[in-house]
Amino acid sequence: MKEINVGIGERDRKNIVSGLSKLLADTYTLYLQTHNFHWNVKGPMFQTLHLMFEQQYMELALAVDLIAERIRALGFPAPGTYAEFSELSSIKEIRGVPNAESMIATLIDGQEAVVRTAREVFPLVDEVHDEPTADLLTQRMQVHEKTAWMLRSLLDK
Repeated sequence: MKEINVGIGERDRKNIVSGLSKLLADTYTLYLQTHNFHWNVKGPMFQTLHLMFEQQYMELALAVDLIAERIRALGFPAPGTYAEFSELSSIKEIRGVPNAESMIATLIDGQEAVVRTAREVFPLVDEVHDEPTADLLTQRMQVHEKTAWMLRSLLDK
């Protein structure tokens, strides 16, 4: 294969990919949680949450593809197994089926975890002028911060 020459050295690309791999794992784990909650939510907020969770997991499904493709564009394989995601993710699995309010609180935590993971990659991305990755990270943080706000709003009484 022809060597990659995009103005970012291999070591820096590898370090960026390390951070993006964690972001991919967090995003995929949040996708699975959100999809699970979509299937299993019940109670007086069922219709609202069922539809909201569906919108959220559909957006996350698209996001994992964008993140994985950025990893590939930087010249490295994207992680893609449950074992890799479990090892890389800062979001821990929830066992059982929590009530609707606990689902919302769990998803808020997950959305905020993804933002923190994305933010950790920024110093290196800025240092090496990796604008495409910076753009991706900015977009992801914006989506997750807005989603966390919307979910928090459901818990305000």
